[in-house]
Amino acid sequence: MEMFEYDFMIRAFIAGIFIAILASSLGMFVVVRRYSMLSDTLAHVSLLGVALGFLFTVSTTWSAIIVAFAISWLIEYLRKNYDIYSDSILAIFLTGGLSLAIIIISLSHTFNVGLFNYLFGSIVAVSSEDIYLIAGFGLVSIVLIVNFYQKLIFVALDEDVAFSSGINTSFLNYLLVSLVAITIGLSIKIVGALLIGALMIIPVIAAMQFQKSFVKTALLATLFSVISVISGLTLSFYVSIPSGATIVVVSLIIFVASLLLRKS
Repeated sequence: MEMFEYDFMIRAFIAGIFIAILASSLGMFVVVRRYSMLSDTLAHVSLLGVALGFLFTVSTTWSAIIVAFAISWLIEYLRKNYDIYSDSILAIFLTGGLSLAIIIISLSHTFNVGLFNYLFGSIVAVSSEDIYLIAGFGLVSIVLIVNFYQKLIFVALDEDVAFSSGINTSFLNYLLVSLVAITIGLSIKIVGALLIGALMIIPVIAAMQFQKSFVKTALLATLFSVISVISGLTLSFYVSIPSGATIVVVSLIIFVASLLLRKS
């Protein structure tokens, strides 16, 4: 229990568990509607927000959230109103966001250890302000997800039929991408901008191998996500390796185990 003698580890575990629950809950809807690249795209875009935060010396957490939120709405608007394939839109913003981030970082001369932490995650980077933000947003998100749960499932399974049934699919789509964007913006300090997409997707796919109902799969995905975060942070502390990469590797191990269990 040595690691709990350090305040930064306690903060990392609190924030990490909140992020695990949020990421897996939202990841269910993203995966079911075959929109998995959205998380990776917004993660790269959030890195642009971090770069702008470095350039203008403002809170990188807030700048990442604002940029990811704005781009998520733009992605949804283009998907809804223009005859462009969803994966093409995501590819454009993924590469464009990362390219702009590299240029801004180069101009501001901030390519240092601090930036490395945002790329791959760092357990020492989580502040008390981050805890309050993550906890507050997490509670609001859980309320929204529970309130619109059945409608979100309906839209994820068949958006056209949901629209024909009188469901406001536009509102639910914007709500989903907004929650995903803010979750990613809040997560990059722990998991890293290049890895948060994996935490949102891999536990969900692992849970799906057991072929349970939607609700049971969501609960199983949350369990896998929390286990990944707790195990990853623990290994990261004792082995002195990046927290984000370790969390994702644990998720991959769980995924491989689920494949083997399903085959057996």
